[in-house]
Amino acid sequence: MKLKSCFITQDIDDTQFLVPVSAEAFGGIARSNKTAAYIVELLKKETTEEEIVDALYAKYDAPREQIAGDIREILTTLRSINALEEGN
Repeated sequence: MKLKSCFITQDIDDTQFLVPVSAEAFGGIARSNKTAAYIVELLKKETTEEEIVDALYAKYDAPREQIAGDIREILTTLRSINALEEGN
């Protein structure tokens, strides 16, 4: 999976904004905290959910199960705004 090319990011202070640049994309702006922004950065290239879990587990001192749950929540949000390209 990866972030669709019709979305760009803009970082302002400690906040990342995910902005659609296509009329067919989500019609708003999504705001991310540092952790969600890191996930979005990882999604700028083809990756798997497990690779994202591995990357965050290496970066943060938190239980793997908690990290995986947080990632699932963020991915669900990104899917709800149709921001992800996913293979079958």
